Amino acid sequence: MKRLVAVVVTYNRLAQLKVTIARLLDSPEGDLAGVVVVDNASTDGTGAWLATLSEPRLHLLREAENIGGAGGFDRGMRAAVARFDPDWIVVMDDDGRPEPGALAAFQALDTSEWDGIAAAVYLPDGRICDMNRPSRNPFWNLRLFFQTLRQGRSGFHLDPLAYDEPHPHPIDVTSFVGFFVSRQGVARAGFPDPELFIYGDDGLYTLGLAARGGRMCFEPRIRFEHDLTTFAGEDRRFRPLWKAYYYHRNLLLLYRQAAGWLFWPALLVIIPKWLAKTRAHRGETRVFAGLMLRAIRDGLLRRTGVRHAQIVAWGRRDAP
Repeated sequence: MKRLVAVVVTYNRLAQLKVTIARLLDSPEGDLAGVVVVDNASTDGTGAWLATLSEPRLHLLREAENIGGAGGFDRGMRAAVARFDPDWIVVMDDDGRPEPGALAAFQALDTSEWDGIAAAVYLPDGRICDMNRPSRNPFWNLRLFFQTLRQGRSGFHLDPLAYDEPHPHPIDVTSFVGFFVSRQGVARAGFPDPELFIYGDDGLYTLGLAARGGRMCFEPRIRFEHDLTTFAGEDRRFRPLWKAYYYHRNLLLLYRQAAGWLFWPALLVIIPKWLAKTRAHRGETRVFAGLMLRAIRDGLLRRTGVRHAQIVAWGRRDAP
């Protein structure tokens, strides 16, 4: 059996976390040796509830301040290695969790040729969770590149038909919901960059693993659930607004890593499209535009050391 440890990062979603922890601890110790939970300074009673748990497989980390998903995964993966000495680590948000039998399915697989494995992630109603659909890097494959020019996003993301096929598919990029990484994979890629805070940390990490020779696959026989129903009906604006900075800055970093020299001509398409988003932010156009311009500047300069408090201040309606 492979020694597997789960890392869960949580922030103010206690109800979701309870379901995820219960699902993980329902797995026998042979399937799951340990669970590291990183509480990002939650204020909804998460810390108090976690303190009541006495399960020996649990290792709890309480942060003094919110260090974001990227900081949480960095901290959690480091703790998993130090405390449990695992063969594999599986990472997830507090609203992502393995379906019953998923970890047993992982244990049954021959993983010897892979450094990373992405689970098939579904919404609670059984539909494929599109935001967690793995992809290939079209800039590394000429056929995929022209396919992407014709089809857009669907040209490089894994075909939904792959979810029904009982065998793995090679991938280059995936999310941190149901991502399994081996100790050899961690040795190649290191740990996530905590300065990314939120958005893109998973894409940059997995693409970096692939760029360093790590082999990754999508495995449809491992099923995860991502409960995104909380967000149904929202206008899809960034809430709070400061999140727009991280999203666009980190996406520029990801595009640059993926595209190489083609990144620069691609900017001629990307930047005007992004700046046009200001029209959709009536009542906060000036603040949104300021965040966007700073994100573009810092993304191009590869500047990730801006303090979170400063970014939050930029996102206030009364920001200068």
